[in-house]
Amino acid sequence: MIATVAPPRSLLCELTYRCNLQCPYCYNPLNLGRPSDELSGDAWLSVIDQATDLGVVQIGFSGGEPTLRPRELVAMTRRATERGAYTNLITQGTFLDDPLLDSLLDAGLAHVQISIQAPDREGAALIAGTDVHEKKLETLRRVAKRDVALTLNCVLHRLNHDALPDVLAFAEREGIRRLELANVQFYGWAFKNRAALMPSREQVTQGAALVDGFRERMRGQMEITYVLPDYFEELPKPCMHGWGQLALTVTPDGRVLPCPAATSITTLAFPNVAQSSVRDAWYDSDAFSRYRGTAWMPEPCRSCDRKEDDWGGCRCQAFLLTGDGAATDPACAKSPDHHLVAAYRDAAPGDAWSPRRAEALR
Repeated sequence: MIATVAPPRSLLCELTYRCNLQCPYCYNPLNLGRPSDELSGDAWLSVIDQATDLGVVQIGFSGGEPTLRPRELVAMTRRATERGAYTNLITQGTFLDDPLLDSLLDAGLAHVQISIQAPDREGAALIAGTDVHEKKLETLRRVAKRDVALTLNCVLHRLNHDALPDVLAFAEREGIRRLELANVQFYGWAFKNRAALMPSREQVTQGAALVDGFRERMRGQMEITYVLPDYFEELPKPCMHGWGQLALTVTPDGRVLPCPAATSITTLAFPNVAQSSVRDAWYDSDAFSRYRGTAWMPEPCRSCDRKEDDWGGCRCQAFLLTGDGAATDPACAKSPDHHLVAAYRDAAPGDAWSPRRAEALR
């Protein structure tokens, strides 16, 4: 159990859920809300002030696509930098032109993460539902020439896992210094589309071996992160380093969350910055305290010697699979619900993804 609550260290600002892509693995909620409900620029600046007053030292800007709100994004980056925070822009890059990039760098932006859906134009267009790969590539190259840290991100799933050798070759050819390969985690739209996105065990195993070999060859030249999918591990990840222990997220409409996917837990009511301070949300709200620490844990978590290592795993995943946010994460082999993960993991491949199918689902 946690005797005292430490201050948050990280804040993710989701400026908007709007995006010109239709990626089937997006973790954004199924109900995206209305643009008219988005926080004003002044409200976002207040969020940054409140968060840094609490102790936040790292602030990320994401969405949706955060560059769809360029004026607010620049102002927020400047305020966060002035408050001593490290800033990170998480973007798919199609709207990050030179004038906006100049403004962000002038405001103190420290890091840019750009995503690709596949290493080739045809595969990327199939997954994203629109043809923007060449635009992304052009942006990636422009950012790489600037004095700013850069990460290339590619979410892996059944539809692009076999192209992993080409993703690695692409990253090496472009001189990428930091590469993040995150196997899809099933929240939001990804949960809805599991049948089409679930990789095979062979894909995951071969991918891990391939990355290990590539990482060794690129030692000292490229930092590579390869995140295994929860459904293929026997022990759960310490999601967000523990619920309400390190990070918080603020959504486009002002809700304060312990993690970006927390609205998956429909039985929780989350505080909103329109009615609550960030401090009150962090220290006093039921949503943050509900699964903080270990007192809430059922067996087998309660008596497990790993309970303060993995903190019971992911609460959102537990809720989505069992309907109970306090259940042991079914990704854990000790969970009485582990068979649910095994069933999805070992099921026959679902229907192939297509832009037409994306339209039907959305």
